Amino acid sequence: MEWYLPLIWAGLIGTAVAMYVILDGFDLGIGILFPFARNHSERDQMMRTVAPFWDGNETWLVLGGGGLWVAFPRAYAVIMPAFYLPVIVMLLSLVFRGVAFEFRTVSESKKLWDFAFTAGSTLAAFAQGVILGSLIQGIPIVDGAYAGGPFLWATPFALLCGLAIVAGYGLLGATWLIMKTEGPVAERARSQAKVLLIAVVVFMGAVSLWTPLSQARIFDRWFSLPNFYFLWPVPVVTGLVVLMIWRWIEKGYDVPPFLATIVLFLLGYLGLVISNFPYLVPPTLTVWETSAAPASQIFMLMGTLFLLPIILGYVAFIYWLFRGKVREGESYH
Repeated sequence: MEWYLPLIWAGLIGTAVAMYVILDGFDLGIGILFPFARNHSERDQMMRTVAPFWDGNETWLVLGGGGLWVAFPRAYAVIMPAFYLPVIVMLLSLVFRGVAFEFRTVSESKKLWDFAFTAGSTLAAFAQGVILGSLIQGIPIVDGAYAGGPFLWATPFALLCGLAIVAGYGLLGATWLIMKTEGPVAERARSQAKVLLIAVVVFMGAVSLWTPLSQARIFDRWFSLPNFYFLWPVPVVTGLVVLMIWRWIEKGYDVPPFLATIVLFLLGYLGLVISNFPYLVPPTLTVWETSAAPASQIFMLMGTLFLLPIILGYVAFIYWLFRGKVREGESYH
C-alpha cells in the first residue's frame, strides 16, 4: 500500500471538515442567535446575510462524509454505528432548517418557521459537538467492528463538547453579523460576541484540561519531552488570538473579529489533530489501517482533484459577488 495516499485523503477530508465548520458554522450561528432579534425585520436582515451562501456551505459536509466512506471504509463502518442517533438528529435538523429557510420567505406567519430555523441550527450544532466529543473519548472495537451500545455518545464530556460547539458557532455567527450588517443588529452582535467569546474560552479550557487528564495518550502527546517544547506555542497563540478578538470588537472593527474567530477555530482544530493523529478512530485504528485499496483511492482522487478547484473557485466568486453589508430593508450593494 502506498503510504502517502491515506495521508493525502486524510488531508482532503480534514480540509473539508474545517471548511464546513467555518462556513456552515457562521451559518448555523445565525440560527442560534435568531431568538435574540427584536422583530421579524431584524431576522430578515440576519437571514439575508447568509441567503446566497447557506446551501453551498453544506457542500463540504458531503465531501467530508463521502470522502470518509470512499477513502476509509473501515473507519466509516465503525464510526457510523457508534453515532447513528446523533447523525440522524444532525441531518434531520439540517433538513428542517433548510425547509424553514425557504418557506419563511413566502409564509404569512413566520413564527413556526423561525422556531424551526432556530431549533434546527442549534440541534445540528449540538449533535456535531456530541459526535466530536465521543470520537475524542474513543470507540470500543472488537474484531474490527463497533462493540458499544447505541448511547455511547451520551457522556458528560460529549455533552460538554456539544454545548461548546453551539457557543462556538454562535460566536462565528455574531462576528459574521458584525461584518455583514449595520444598525441594531450589528450593535447587538458586538455584545453577543463578547459573551460568546468568554463562553468559548471557558469551554476550550475545560476540554483542553479534560482530555489529557482522562486520556493518557493525549497527555503523553502534549506533555512528554521533547513534544512539549514544540507544542507550547499552540495554547499561547490561542490566548493571543482571543485577546485580539476582544480588543477588535471593543474598538468597533468590522472584519477583523470574524477573521480572528476563524483563526481561533483553526487553532482548536489543530489541537485536536495534534492530540489524535494518526488515529482516525481513536484510540485503535489509524489512517493506514482503515484506508481503502490504493486503486480506489487513486481513482477517486483524480475526480476530487479535478472538482475541488471548481468548488473553491465557485465559493470564492460567490463570496466576492455578495460582499458588502446588508442593511435593514435592503439587499446587497
